[in-house]
Amino acid sequence: MENNEDMKSKEINCLHACKNTCAMLNEALRKEASIVRFYESISDECNYPQVRNFIQELIEEKRNGILQIIQKLNELHAHSQTTDGIISSFNSDSSY
Repeated sequence: MENNEDMKSKEINCLHACKNTCAMLNEALRKEASIVRFYESISDECNYPQVRNFIQELIEEKRNGILQIIQKLNELHAHSQTTDGIISSFNSDSSY
């Protein structure tokens, strides 16, 4: 119960004002990277092969998730730049 309440107090609300990036995805990226660092630290301490292998699998899954988040952020940035370019071309044409 305490953990659930703790999670609710740390909820992040989307501002819906992203331009070149997404605050929600950046926060997810930060948290996923933190989890990977945690798993790496416990993996370094673990000497039980089955557990260590399991933790290594979790690390790989999280790293793949991190790559997906980075790819999505890059897509959002590229889309925003394209949209800005289109808008600025209309703005420069309207000055004639």
